Amino acid sequence: MLNIAYVGFGKSTNRYHLPYINIRQDKFHVSRIVTPTLNKRPEEQKYWQSAGTIFSTDLQDILDDNSLDLVVVVTPAPQHFEIAKRLLQAGKNVLVDKPMVETPEQIRELAELAKENGLFVMPFQNRRFDSDFLTLRHVLATGYVGRPVQLEVHMDHYRPNPNAADSQNIMDGAWYGHGVHLVDQMFSLFGIPNSVSYDLRSTNNPRNKSEDQFDVGLFYDDNFRVTLSSSELVVSKYPKWTLHGTKGSYIKYNIDQQEYDLKAGIMPGTPGFGEDVPQDFGKLTYYNQNNDRIEKFVPTINGDYGRVYDSVFETLKNSAEKLVSDETMISVIDLLNAGFSELSPFVWRIKE
Repeated sequence: MLNIAYVGFGKSTNRYHLPYINIRQDKFHVSRIVTPTLNKRPEEQKYWQSAGTIFSTDLQDILDDNSLDLVVVVTPAPQHFEIAKRLLQAGKNVLVDKPMVETPEQIRELAELAKENGLFVMPFQNRRFDSDFLTLRHVLATGYVGRPVQLEVHMDHYRPNPNAADSQNIMDGAWYGHGVHLVDQMFSLFGIPNSVSYDLRSTNNPRNKSEDQFDVGLFYDDNFRVTLSSSELVVSKYPKWTLHGTKGSYIKYNIDQQEYDLKAGIMPGTPGFGEDVPQDFGKLTYYNQNNDRIEKFVPTINGDYGRVYDSVFETLKNSAEKLVSDETMISVIDLLNAGFSELSPFVWRIKE
């Protein structure tokens, strides 16, 4: 069993982390939770206290606790770097919510600190276990569509806000907020691209510098292109995934049902949690070896954000490779940050 602690006890901790730990208490014991405001979530706090969790407001309580095997940082993103750095300097293994940090210099410093001290550091990339992403990965692996030619991914909402406040911190925008998920997913599928093009814009309030929309192209070998898109002003949504290949296409509209269930208060471990209904299955259209046109719906593979914790357990207990390698962890931040170069929009080339 691993003793873990949390820095932060807000919405993300209680929606995307603790519900999955709650059904893994044979592997994890939540020893401590540090939060700036005690009793803000009285029911949740009472539940974890009854399970033996100690609540406090001082990070030093975690820094001084030598019984901890892992500390999870789930604070506002601009605080991630300094907190993770202090934890690593205190000899703690650290899992950091995303976006992990702002700059390439920061991510490299954390990676080097961990390496020098034989510690674990990794971002919490739970979207690797979205059901729709797992199903897309399966479709690619089957070879039904042949060699992939074009993939378009959307993470859209309708959130009109013409008076949206501007932010001076790039971590508050859509590219770091939503793009971090999509970039990591693509890196896990296809590796680091040869080049990247950026289109980052503010559309709710065009006078703002902080962007709420992006269209970013990742270019790979064999003229394969991935387009990552997100907007806050889409009423009639695009498909979440549109994949075209030399033999067929795959299109899926709806997102992972985990998201809907968690927001509705339906917890992991509940029968039917996160399951897609048949009308939300993705459609695969392809030509077989006899040149017959085949159309079928692909049952969605169930997602499970808790599998990030399963991977961490295997790494810390059994020396398994990290789910997110240092190279990927660093390259994701490199790519995100490059979108704000003075040359943007531009093409970022990382392979000659």
